[in-house]
Amino acid sequence: MMPTTARTRPERRLLHLLGPAFVAAIAYVDPGNVAANLSAGAKYGYTLLWVLVAANVMAVIVQYLSAKLGLVTGKSLPQLLGERLRPAGRRLYWAQAEIVAAATDLAEVIGGAIALYILFGVPLVAGGVIVGLVSLLILMLQGKYQRRFEAVIMAMLLIITIGFVGGLFVSQLDVGEMFAGLVPRFVDTQSVLLAASMLGATVMPHAIYLHSSLARDRHGHTPEDHVGGRAPRIRHLLRATKLDVVLALVVAGGVNIAMLLLAAASLPGIDGTDTIEGAAAAITEHVGPVVGLLFAIGLLVSGLASTSVGAYAGAEIMAGLLNIRVSLLTRRLITILPALVLLGFNIDPTWALVLSQVVLSFGIPFALIPLMNLTGRADIMGEFTNGRVLRYVGLFVVLAIVALNLWLIFSTIVWGA
Repeated sequence: MMPTTARTRPERRLLHLLGPAFVAAIAYVDPGNVAANLSAGAKYGYTLLWVLVAANVMAVIVQYLSAKLGLVTGKSLPQLLGERLRPAGRRLYWAQAEIVAAATDLAEVIGGAIALYILFGVPLVAGGVIVGLVSLLILMLQGKYQRRFEAVIMAMLLIITIGFVGGLFVSQLDVGEMFAGLVPRFVDTQSVLLAASMLGATVMPHAIYLHSSLARDRHGHTPEDHVGGRAPRIRHLLRATKLDVVLALVVAGGVNIAMLLLAAASLPGIDGTDTIEGAAAAITEHVGPVVGLLFAIGLLVSGLASTSVGAYAGAEIMAGLLNIRVSLLTRRLITILPALVLLGFNIDPTWALVLSQVVLSFGIPFALIPLMNLTGRADIMGEFTNGRVLRYVGLFVVLAIVALNLWLIFSTIVWGA
């Protein structure tokens, strides 16, 4: 019997084990999602509400599997892939994963810079530098102060929630239309494209890679935690992880849904909501300056939190696939440079966000398919191998997300949408 110690006692309380999923959930409320949700609500009302609900269900499954992989094996998804790939394949895999992480970081830094411009008139390049510096301070909590890092990110998620949900309290929602919006349907080709963008870009590759590391590092893993060793402890941690993932993604999904509902109720038919600046201006004009201010604050905190998590994910990808760890300062400088270059050359920020989302889409199959494969293998997961139902549901989720992202890439290239 495992002795009761100060370290093991808290593990009996599920609430004490929450946190890793809330860090990963920041990826679901980053600036890249803002314009799509507001544009969908402003143009199609409540029609595409079902897309966000479906996306959130898919995200719960994917993030749980990632955390489960880390808890059972004691290794991250990048680490497990690094052990199974040949050197050349490992370097190529790392290259695509890092490009995806950098593209994600690009959107987040730009989003934060735009928020600083909206709030204080800070030039975009200077705003990008500020976002990078503040995110570095947040990242310094990671590692030795893991729980403090989680606490800071969870506090930022609360601010994001208030900033993006506050407008609902002054909006006249149509409850009947809301329920009608839960029925899957499309209006036209553009609505299909927008749905693909909303759903296909919901599951972020870097969040999949990172969650396996977050769960492992938070809860620890010893040689005795092998499959069949201390299985009761792992089962307990998996129960806590299910609660963690569900709660975190209910919050993140609720924020995305709130943005669509706000636009559907208060911004129907208003032009300009397909850009972050336009959406912020429309909210201020049509909903009120207080709501506009809350929105801008939420956007700023979203950029700061998500770029911190994105840089963290990039470091874990490098460590797992190449067994190389770099300092946080070096990592931050490398990943922020592309955003600063784009902002410095006065390239349209919205265009940059769209481009980053397309690049991100290429990386989704490389994260999802190995995740499903590894969690479905008995030689790796033992008694915690995915059951038949979870395998089929997971396969459907993977196929749906990959297909929608391929459609998003194709339509963006062909129609420039």
